[in-house]
Amino acid sequence: MDRKIARHSKPAASGSARPTLKTIASITELGTTTVSRALKDAPDIGEKTKQRVREVAERIGYIPNRAGVGLRTGKTNVISLVLNMNEEVMGLTSHMVRGLSEGLSATPYHLTITPYSLNTSPLDVVRYIYEHREADGIILSRTEPHDERVRYLQKRRVPFATHGRTLLEDSHPYHDFDNEKFTEDAVNRLVAKRRTRIALLGPPDTLTFYHHTMAGYRDTLLSHQLEPRTGFDITIDDSLDTIETRTREIFSRQDRPDSVISFSGGSTIALCSGIEAAGLIIGKDVDIISKQSVNILPIIRPQIITIHEDINLAGRELARAVVGAIEQIPTSNLQTIAYPAKALQQ
Repeated sequence: MDRKIARHSKPAASGSARPTLKTIASITELGTTTVSRALKDAPDIGEKTKQRVREVAERIGYIPNRAGVGLRTGKTNVISLVLNMNEEVMGLTSHMVRGLSEGLSATPYHLTITPYSLNTSPLDVVRYIYEHREADGIILSRTEPHDERVRYLQKRRVPFATHGRTLLEDSHPYHDFDNEKFTEDAVNRLVAKRRTRIALLGPPDTLTFYHHTMAGYRDTLLSHQLEPRTGFDITIDDSLDTIETRTREIFSRQDRPDSVISFSGGSTIALCSGIEAAGLIIGKDVDIISKQSVNILPIIRPQIITIHEDINLAGRELARAVVGAIEQIPTSNLQTIAYPAKALQQ
């Protein structure tokens, strides 16, 4: 922007009439349609005209009237992230929101978060967004194999993307982490360390990535003539207190596991506490391989082998996927699975 304009730019005074497209048109001596298209970066409007319109819009403090746009077009320019309130563990939500915001920054869409608790029906939340026209697109987390929210949105032709996959026949946009590959690599790494009693602190069986996780776990163990560990009856959905208490009980037994693969950084902290409360040393008596979205585990327990799940990347990919769904880009181009090039770090 020209320095002279920037120096004298200021928003409209409090109490004065709100600047409109007509205000900009009057100052620039352009038509309101030209002004509107210039602000939308229309390809048929020259760059000098666009720059002139933008400078005037910023100088007078013009803000688009989203309500008016919605009434005219039926669009909200909103993407809604439907998020379980229990997912704010070790910055998971903040990293997801940051990635989504980055992914939406060059689009006309802005992000809202629609939270729900485990005591609330996730479908009711999605139904509310649809029936009240709260968003143009929806992003779902905690994806289930036969997710009723996905069926609901597909039936109503609502653009959406999921963090995680489903097992439904109809394909849909998604971004996922390759949990099957992670589990396979983790088992192989532990076997190379001569561990044979490998337990799993994984997701609940209601979520799709449980099935990917178990496929990698069972198949790789069997390839080494080892059996999956039974009796490790806690999941990453359990409270940290529950994980710590139950871990202490399990690792106080004679037939305790000699290693654990964990799918949550927060859960791993509770796991460590329970193992150490049982009088065992991590890295000597018990090995742990854990996913993490924040690089905290190597700081508190350097003996833990970690893999980084880039939630910021997930947010960016989900933003691309849901905007692509709105723009009716082929679904096959809106499906991504991530796995780090350098997987297991210690």
